[in-house]
Amino acid sequence: MDFEFKTIDHNNLGEVVYQNIAEALIKGALRPGARLKIRDLAQEMGTSVTPVRDAILRLVHEGALLLKSPRDIRVPVLQQERYLEIRTIRLKLEGLAAERAATVAEPADIKRLEALVGENERALSAQEFARATEINQVFHFELANIAAMPVLRGILHNLWLQMGPVISAAYEDGGRTMIEHHYVVLDAIRRHDAQAAKNAIREDILQGGGVILSSNVLSDDM
Repeated sequence: MDFEFKTIDHNNLGEVVYQNIAEALIKGALRPGARLKIRDLAQEMGTSVTPVRDAILRLVHEGALLLKSPRDIRVPVLQQERYLEIRTIRLKLEGLAAERAATVAEPADIKRLEALVGENERALSAQEFARATEINQVFHFELANIAAMPVLRGILHNLWLQMGPVISAAYEDGGRTMIEHHYVVLDAIRRHDAQAAKNAIREDILQGGGVILSSNVLSDDM
């Protein structure tokens, strides 16, 4: 596992531990089926097992982790039906974020998006797929940040707890399919073309979804 959990201080401990594990899920550092060990996580983050256990239980409640037994905690393999439902929601919400971002984007916002696309391109060229997956997630969330829609971003956070591992598992197979529509999104935002930005991010989600659906990273179980 390439992801390094941050060591933490003990102010607001439970929330920090939760965010630490959630970030690993959202950024795709944890793959479907990966097993988490509470004591190992506690040692890596420099804390006791209690806040880690509490964070794990919270993530289980949110559908981001699967508690098979007290000693068997895993990143779930997402069911195809559930994936398609989440994708449908993302099409609506991320389309809205891109639409709004194109309307309000300032030059500094556009520069941040340009930097992310360039960094993602370099990571793909170097076959640094874990890094490329992480940058992909940051790009998507940046649209909601630019749009100044924190409620929407919070909803996306919950969706990406489940989507991050799936996208990570399929990212290498997707190659340039996973990034090419980011250029179209960026161009639309430069032109402040809200409809084009909305269409482009929706196409990005659909094209990436095609890779996911064909990559055998989902479960057919009901």
